[in-house]
Amino acid sequence: MNGSPDPASEDPFVVHRGLLFTVAYEILGSAADAEDVLQESWLRWADVDRGRVHDPRAYLVRIVTRQSLNQLRTVSRRREEYVGPWLPEPLLTSPDVADDVVLAESVSLAMLTVLETLTPTERAVFVLREVFDVPFDEIADAVDKTAATVRQIAHRARDHVAARRPRVEVDASEHDRVVRRFIAALDSGDMQGLMDVLAPDVVSTTHSGGLVRHAARRPLFGADRVVAFLRGSIAKLDIAYRVSAMTVNGRLAARIEVGGVLMAAVSFEVEDGRISRVFSMANPRKLEALGAETLLVR
Repeated sequence: MNGSPDPASEDPFVVHRGLLFTVAYEILGSAADAEDVLQESWLRWADVDRGRVHDPRAYLVRIVTRQSLNQLRTVSRRREEYVGPWLPEPLLTSPDVADDVVLAESVSLAMLTVLETLTPTERAVFVLREVFDVPFDEIADAVDKTAATVRQIAHRARDHVAARRPRVEVDASEHDRVVRRFIAALDSGDMQGLMDVLAPDVVSTTHSGGLVRHAARRPLFGADRVVAFLRGSIAKLDIAYRVSAMTVNGRLAARIEVGGVLMAAVSFEVEDGRISRVFSMANPRKLEALGAETLLVR
């Protein structure tokens, strides 16, 4: 009780844990897998001779990146056998994430979905360079490539992402305004209101893992089909449902509860004042991460 600092709180791993989790999460798209990586990385860090580490932050990012790549290659095979569409795992976050524009875009469900189309090495290189501004030589050490090769991978990954990322930059206020219209319409059962807020060519994807009855097993294309599916889903309910706002990955999202139980977290991509993409997480195992707020930092 003498007021001396806790040695554990000064350990570089503890100091940089938020950053390390964010790196792992952006490479993996899964909070559970990111936590596994941090656990393994902590064990490796515990065996390191700290006196030989000149830059603990860079050293830890390298450890976490290597472990994330190992994990990603393992889970990629598992995801190929997944029932229905696979989406990144949503996180309950503070609205403050939106204050860092680069971080907010990089952890949005729309961007994380795009990152799923990269190879594991491309994804790690893109995240480290574009989001965390890690020098090429440090990335090279982390992914076991030469700096020249990493530059080529970074260029290829950047072009790949640019061709698939949201076409229009939307500020947080417009995004929130459109999403609140969707929440109000769905909560009140206003089907015409839903039609008005959805783009005609909207695409809706639901991740359920085959664990949710009546969940869409394939993406739905077009406002007519999306609204028809929602209307049918509501008609099947024999208990009250509620739709409210929550912050997911730094963006306003919809929380859908049925009988007081969280059934889905819905994120959105907005273009030209309407919703162009809908990302619904309905897998109950993946909704567990929404029980507490997660710190995401750069």
